[in-house]
Amino acid sequence: MATKFTKNAVGRMIPTEINGKPVIPFQGVGKYKPTGRRYAPPLVSCADYPADGDKRVANLKTALVEAGLKDGMTISTHHHFRNGDLIANQIFEIASELGVKDLIWFPSASFPCHEPIIEYLKDGTIHHIEGSMNGPLGRFASQGKMRGTGVLRSHGGRYQAVQDGDVVIDIAVIAAPTADPFGNANGLSGPSACGLLGFALADSQYAHKVIVVSDNVVPFPCIPWQIQGNYVDYVVEVEQVGIPEKIISGTTRITKSPDRLFLAELTAKFCDVTGIIHDGFSFQAGAGGTSLAIGNYFGEIMREKGIKARFARGGSNKYLVDMLEEGLVEYILDGQTFDLDGVRSMRENPRHVDTSPFTSYNYHEKGNFASILDVVILGATEVDVNFNANVVTHSDGYLLHGIGGWQNCLAGKNVILPIPLFRNRIPIIRDEVTTICGPGELIDVIVTERGIAINPRRTDLLEAVKGSDLPIKTIEELKAEAERICGKPALVETGEKVIAAIKWVDGTVIDVVREVKE
Repeated sequence: MATKFTKNAVGRMIPTEINGKPVIPFQGVGKYKPTGRRYAPPLVSCADYPADGDKRVANLKTALVEAGLKDGMTISTHHHFRNGDLIANQIFEIASELGVKDLIWFPSASFPCHEPIIEYLKDGTIHHIEGSMNGPLGRFASQGKMRGTGVLRSHGGRYQAVQDGDVVIDIAVIAAPTADPFGNANGLSGPSACGLLGFALADSQYAHKVIVVSDNVVPFPCIPWQIQGNYVDYVVEVEQVGIPEKIISGTTRITKSPDRLFLAELTAKFCDVTGIIHDGFSFQAGAGGTSLAIGNYFGEIMREKGIKARFARGGSNKYLVDMLEEGLVEYILDGQTFDLDGVRSMRENPRHVDTSPFTSYNYHEKGNFASILDVVILGATEVDVNFNANVVTHSDGYLLHGIGGWQNCLAGKNVILPIPLFRNRIPIIRDEVTTICGPGELIDVIVTERGIAINPRRTDLLEAVKGSDLPIKTIEELKAEAERICGKPALVETGEKVIAAIKWVDGTVIDVVREVKE
């Protein structure tokens, strides 16, 4: 039967069904209101669990079999180990050996280390992936080789989907740097310490069966417990749960690129001139080289003015920790830890607080942290003349990145995208982005090395920069300048097959990604 399509509020044609489930089209920011109640996993009884609290089983295979692994189940994992994860591939290797078919993998993100998963997509063990597909898996899906349709959600959208019952997790496998035999777990200590485990919180609370895997099992109680043992069915002790060198690096470095440093300085100056930086303000910036440089420039401005930030949202890193310890920032509200200094700080400093997508980003809740932020610094692969932005595909149409917390952060009071005017001689500002991940009404400022474009909706910011020496231009002027240098980019040619859906923070579908024609 031919796929039916409908047009959503940003004018994109999306299928009415994805993987056999009806789709709710994106209706506009804040327009879709959920109904009903939260999903709840089945009730259980203490009588079915060990009275001595020791839930350890011999190995991961035993845990999966006892958890009832069977065809068509949804299996979840988390990505705090990033490219150092050693557990997800093992799950599907075991499933393949057992002859289990048509599983749905529901990771909070995937990385190049998960390239072996492609073999399990090919042999039928996995039907499709509902999670961010970075690198090889995204390329495989882009070529139309995955049987089902991928579904990409933001970090908050993932929690919301589980809470709402849009995704029902049959078995959650939570890799933890430290755990006790009861299943209490944290990411703060042990040879594979990664900081917090917030991306696995929904998995622990709502999955039908929960397996904790650790290479550092300590006597009860594991304190603090970021994952509570009363949610956990089985504990598995392994030799190594993650590769530390690939989980975190000893240092995260500020960019040395003159162009990127100029971008960072210009962004910080804009925030200063417009009054965004003020005593008690709050900010969020990523852990990339340019974002780190912006944080560094923020620090210089704050020292000069004798002011401090009330809180900063992490990803935490050495530079943010230094600002906390210097007193420039009162609190770090951390969503993901990016280096050893971040892990140490979270372990030692009560002002360095671990958070989760529930506390920070869940759109089907009674508010979230993102909308409280004074300024959010984000990246993008593309933007267009209507300020719509893309973070998942490149201009060639390939799906190579995940959404992460990017969409959720668009709720911030001032959303700024410092991006180069072109990459590899391909202009970043387009007539239309390849994939809409965030609607332009939520993106306030585009900072490039050749000028700053302010969204015309933000008349307050346009007024604030009058008389300044900031290089303010329209987005059309920036686009024209890029095309004078690089030429007008060719439109990407895609096939009809939808290989992935992009969910908005409320669970509606804002866009789809189509198969790339080779």
